[in-house]
Amino acid sequence: MIPVRCFSCGQVIADKWEEYDRRVNKNKESSRTVLDEMKITRYCCRRMLIGHVDLIDDIMNYSRK
Repeated sequence: MIPVRCFSCGQVIADKWEEYDRRVNKNKESSRTVLDEMKITRYCCRRMLIGHVDLIDDIMNYSRK
């Protein structure tokens, strides 16, 4: 799960994750181009999106018994 806000500056970034993920991973666009077009200019916010690894689907496979 992507954090709702950037850890450094507090800007909301969670609402941008789906578009970023779709364009970079499915459409194979450059992450630099996508972030520039989405007007994400701060390095800290770019770091949050580029460095995020979505593990929630993998974690959901483990259940408590």
